[in-house]
Amino acid sequence: MPLLIKTRSVINVAQNIYNNSVGSSMFKYLGPSLYLTQSRSYAARKGTRERRKKQKVKIEEEKIKFVPHNQRDELKFLATRVSRKFDDSWKKLPTDDVYPHKYYQWKLYDFAEAVECHRETHHPEMYNQPSAPLHLIVELNMTGEKKNKYLENFHSIAGIPHKFEHGEERKIVAFTKDIEVLDEIRKAGAEFAGSTELIKEFQNGNLSVHDFQFVLAHPNILPELVVLRGLMKRRFPNVRNGTLEVNLVEAVDKFRTGLQYSAVKDEFEKDFASVDVVIGMLDMDTKHLEENAEAVLNNIYSFRLKKQEAFITRCLLISPPSREKFKINYQRYLKTSEVKKGDEVIEETQAKRQAAAV
Repeated sequence: MPLLIKTRSVINVAQNIYNNSVGSSMFKYLGPSLYLTQSRSYAARKGTRERRKKQKVKIEEEKIKFVPHNQRDELKFLATRVSRKFDDSWKKLPTDDVYPHKYYQWKLYDFAEAVECHRETHHPEMYNQPSAPLHLIVELNMTGEKKNKYLENFHSIAGIPHKFEHGEERKIVAFTKDIEVLDEIRKAGAEFAGSTELIKEFQNGNLSVHDFQFVLAHPNILPELVVLRGLMKRRFPNVRNGTLEVNLVEAVDKFRTGLQYSAVKDEFEKDFASVDVVIGMLDMDTKHLEENAEAVLNNIYSFRLKKQEAFITRCLLISPPSREKFKINYQRYLKTSEVKKGDEVIEETQAKRQAAAV
């Protein structure tokens, strides 16, 4: 059994013996059987254990909700379905005119070329629908600042330079104190336009907010319009959705003739959403269709986060009843300082390489 010396007084005696001449021989005799250990007679600091518990990451377990029996088979089917997110960047580029499509990357078409391909299939000798609607499909990456956070669903109206009949009836009411522009606002498409007297019509119940899809207003009448906030609720004009504008004539024209779209996250893939919007008819001028697509793409791109680069993942052109999908280069249409046109990027990189070589 080893000799345990615990008290401080005994340690001091042993140290004195060691300092004397006899001490050296005594310690040689005792050898490894002598251990000097220090004991602590006080407790640890308070709160140490609590702080360590707080540092531990809590694992949140997702609660399993009750699923009705008539929906269980449907959920099993959706859980095993193919992912809607598409990525073929790992595949090779085709080197021939004829190749198996599933083994190679999708061909990137020019906008005008894709429209011409749809016009060929909609020729009177085939589908016989030369004025079929042209759909723009935009797939989005809804990942937020963190991997487990996602962007909220958004709805908007994109103003387009070339109008066409979209088939939607939209009733608009506009409020402003500028009496001089009321006639122009009505000509632009507003069903009702007025000032404080129009607010009283809503207060008295002669007009109902539910009869109008959009409520627009000028900032100068906003203090008087607050009395209708309880009636309007989400339709109350604000800057975020573009219903509170200085130029009401342009705003009314945008909400009457613009293209309305929605981006809703997938039920099982929260980081994926797609937008389906008609940008025109196939018999319209190709340049006009391209400019409409550019306006819609920039409106969608404005909803991305500032630090998010890959917001739009893919852009397709579809024209029913044909099931053909043509992938187009969307980056050349984005008007932002962070994303440049493909041709400009190539020219810039080549110029930098030439300057570095010189």
